[in-house]
Amino acid sequence: MAVEHGGNTYRLVMFDLDDTLAPSKSPLPDEMAAQLRRLLERGLVCIISGGQFGQFDAQVLSRIGDDPNAANLHLMPTCGTQYVRLGDSGWETVYAEYLSDDEKSRTLDVLESGAEELGLWEAQPWGPILEDRGSQITYSALGQAAPVDAKAAWDPDGAKKEALRAYAAQRLPDLEVRSGGSTSVDVTRKGIDKAYGARRLMEILDLNIADILFYGDRLDEGGNDRPVADLGITSIAVHGWHDTHARLDELLSAAD
Repeated sequence: MAVEHGGNTYRLVMFDLDDTLAPSKSPLPDEMAAQLRRLLERGLVCIISGGQFGQFDAQVLSRIGDDPNAANLHLMPTCGTQYVRLGDSGWETVYAEYLSDDEKSRTLDVLESGAEELGLWEAQPWGPILEDRGSQITYSALGQAAPVDAKAAWDPDGAKKEALRAYAAQRLPDLEVRSGGSTSVDVTRKGIDKAYGARRLMEILDLNIADILFYGDRLDEGGNDRPVADLGITSIAVHGWHDTHARLDELLSAAD
């Protein structure tokens, strides 16, 4: 089964998670959970985002329950550096591209020193500012548990994140440095980004670029969704989950 958009037919619909399907680090709203179930009835769905699998579990899986079409859902945590799908014994990791201890240590040092030098190290954050996600190191300016409204107000034009991303990229030339969610910068192994995840998924599921439709909120230059568009996948820029919801209404109405 497939969906149609712009006169083209797509076998898989791919999404970013935070600020695309849900508010940052928040569960899928009821309306979006319902749309996701409708999409799973029609075919393949992939969610590729910077969070760990635990966030996917809390934000997505807890909201769709024991959906009979869950096998159509493909999860790619930490910007596609990991791939998780439903197997006989539950959600199973197919691959994970972990950073070495040296890569982690250098990244943590650069992000902390850069944030301090640029005046971006919060004295009283909501939880850890730096997080080792195994295959990705993430800087979250206000802490991992910061409320959505505080994160939205911190860097509305993205200039703060871009300053730190550029600082880290210059000092970590052997690694991939991308602007992530509303307050985050993500670092992975070189060449291991959302485009890498999309390519691996295409190989595993026997898909090609023309088979995929992608929705993301960070398709700007340096954004962690941009590699998907640069790969040639049809990509739709959205501005928050309400925008995605409205666009999916059109997509699903056309499929009915």
